[in-house]
Amino acid sequence: MLQKTGLAGACGRAMLPVMSSKDPFSSTPDGGDASRVTGEPKSATGAAQPLESGLYIVATPIGNLRDITLRAIDTLQAADEVLAEDTRVARRLLDAHGIRAKLSPYHDHNGAKRRPEILERLADGAAIALISDAGTPLVSDPGWKLSREALDAGHRVFPIPGASALLAGLVASGLPSDRFMFCGFLPPKSGARQKAAADLANVPSTLVFYESGPRLADCLNDLAQSLGETREAAVTRELTKLFEETRRGTLRSLADHYAEHGPPKGEIVLLVGPPEEQEITDAALDAAIRQALQTQTVKHAAADIAAQLGLPKRDVYQRALALKDA
Repeated sequence: MLQKTGLAGACGRAMLPVMSSKDPFSSTPDGGDASRVTGEPKSATGAAQPLESGLYIVATPIGNLRDITLRAIDTLQAADEVLAEDTRVARRLLDAHGIRAKLSPYHDHNGAKRRPEILERLADGAAIALISDAGTPLVSDPGWKLSREALDAGHRVFPIPGASALLAGLVASGLPSDRFMFCGFLPPKSGARQKAAADLANVPSTLVFYESGPRLADCLNDLAQSLGETREAAVTRELTKLFEETRRGTLRSLADHYAEHGPPKGEIVLLVGPPEEQEITDAALDAAIRQALQTQTVKHAAADIAAQLGLPKRDVYQRALALKDA
């Protein structure tokens, strides 16, 4: 009897940091000034310390303006320039924390034009911070191209961690959090959305999506059709804000709820629990293989059955060969 194998490579996992320091609590290689080596200002209450040249990826609040780290405040205060997805949104955040910084826009529409200029500034020794409208930049965000080009050009990229909508939604959902896969936004059209969801059906992890209110009911309906109507799910919205809400249920019950009550307001994180473990009997496997072999080669039949049932491709291929030769 064949058992399912995990797809760990498809799941988000926490990674341990690689540190060059002999002291496990220090990020300074040989006991020097940490503010100069790591670009970390010494104190959030004193004058901002100079930053090391590089690109600083700074997480900002996803709703509650108090959800910003002291290190983020220091970094934004000390940076030579702060790149923002929307400078109006960024200005409200900076003003709320008394941060005076040079702001300039960086987004999908001007990114290609601005990146050479930003890379030139980094080459001249500038410390440049990048923020998004909310949360951690580079996650479903245009900043990753700048980060990659900066690294390719030999510049340092410093993560300044903080708020993240996908992690906030995950911990509020009640769904398994030991393995999860962030999937961003699903396609807007139903057919493409169902196909994309079907490709994720056997991933043994909690799936995390971003979605908009007007599309939520249709998205939940498509997920129910592709992943199963009884699959556990959660809709979290307005996280960290006054009207924060988490609604849990099956994909079908959630789809029906939002179809009846209309689209919810606010930013939405949609989460779907992992599929239930299923035991695939030898008889069921043989029946599936025989049916597939009527229209497909052994190779393609084995690949399709392995994907559908979440089984090792090599084992299914060997069984398909045996059945074909029998």
